[in-house]
Amino acid sequence: MKKHGILNSHIAKVLADLGHTDYIVIADIGLPVPEGVPKIDLALTYGVPSFRDVVQIIADDMEIEQITIAEEMMGQNRETFAYMQQEFAHIPLSTCSHEEFKRRSQHAKVIIRTGESRPYANCILHAGVYFGANAQ
Repeated sequence: MKKHGILNSHIAKVLADLGHTDYIVIADIGLPVPEGVPKIDLALTYGVPSFRDVVQIIADDMEIEQITIAEEMMGQNRETFAYMQQEFAHIPLSTCSHEEFKRRSQHAKVIIRTGESRPYANCILHAGVYFGANAQ
């Protein structure tokens, strides 16, 4: 039995299979999932699990090179935007329109749906390369 990290076998497999520049989407309850893109649905009820909880747990287990959010988050979900800026200050944060975000979601390795019910609580996590703690 797995002892550390993400216990959800579907998410653990997706993360283990990511290559450099592949990406995943962490989504609120309303983001449409494009046909052909796998969905891991974690939503239990409104707000559970939260976007923050899922992003943080995945970020602890994933080498993230860049994060993309919709511009609309900045004005219509300031609390989540502030969280993203603060929590991931060391990672480049890019923005695009929500419509462009949805187009980019078509190429995600997976969309992980949370129970988040605040608008525009979505992000694209771009995989980086981890060479280990002792890499030079």
